[in-house]
Amino acid sequence: MENNLEQAFQAKIDREEKIEPKDWMPEAYRKTLIRQISQHAHSEIVGMLPEGNWITRAPSLRRKVALMAKVQDEAGHGLYLYSACETLGINRDTLYEQLHDGTAKYSSIFNYPTLTWADIGAIGWLVDGAAIMNQVPLCRCSYGPYARAMVRVCKEESFHQRQGFEILLTLSKGSDEQKNMLQDAVNRWWWPSVMMFGPSDKDSPHTARSMNWKIKRFTNDELRQKFVDVCYEQAKVLNVKLPDEDIKWNEERGHYDFGAIDWDEFWQVVKGNGPCNKQRVAARKKAWDDGAWVREAALAHSNKRSERLKNKKVA
Repeated sequence: MENNLEQAFQAKIDREEKIEPKDWMPEAYRKTLIRQISQHAHSEIVGMLPEGNWITRAPSLRRKVALMAKVQDEAGHGLYLYSACETLGINRDTLYEQLHDGTAKYSSIFNYPTLTWADIGAIGWLVDGAAIMNQVPLCRCSYGPYARAMVRVCKEESFHQRQGFEILLTLSKGSDEQKNMLQDAVNRWWWPSVMMFGPSDKDSPHTARSMNWKIKRFTNDELRQKFVDVCYEQAKVLNVKLPDEDIKWNEERGHYDFGAIDWDEFWQVVKGNGPCNKQRVAARKKAWDDGAWVREAALAHSNKRSERLKNKKVA
């Protein structure tokens, strides 16, 4: 019986039909989606921290307002994605607990510090640029709630990427000190951004199954290559040099070749040993603990309102 259900499930995916929350799905499909969507949601929430660090130090009122709006967008993205994840039968408090105890991961990129204002531009250009490259195909994910959430997320991420590029473009036309700050930020954020797409295909335990289920539409290495190709051309506009001596055009492949990735660094950060891992998780735990009274008050108010409505109906 279950084998017939799996065949019907796969046939539906092959026909490019969406899987909805009430549809039958293999447990492995559900778990894969919970892992991926929760990791995505956590990344949006934790990603607010390195940028929020610069809201009070933005160089102008215009920059401050724009950065506040961006951080607010990221919070909204996290909420969309937590809601999508809940349709798979997992409680949101459980998702938070998994983030706090290290059971669930978030993108390794957010464990690097933002040392200068140029870092905010580099995050917009490189980090959000990599996110867009990864997330646009998710608008065609086989799971309906995730795909629909991604439509709005991608529109807003595109704005964030342009915002970051504009910050760097302004710096590129500034003083020597500003140009040096721009180059330093790109030097520090380039390789972590290239790593954002995850391990190489040969080392990725989830890619093949996710591709078969059409959760993913491209492999990690395919997306990484697209990212490098796009960024190399954009770097010319910024008059900035990517920190990779091996990057060069390959006529036969029709792509840019690029240097070896330091996967030891990647896995160290994933395992919790990055520059800011402990700081990021501690900040999220503190926010959760400090907000306990708000959640309790909201719940008490909700319970009282429900009781009043119940008594009104009885009367």
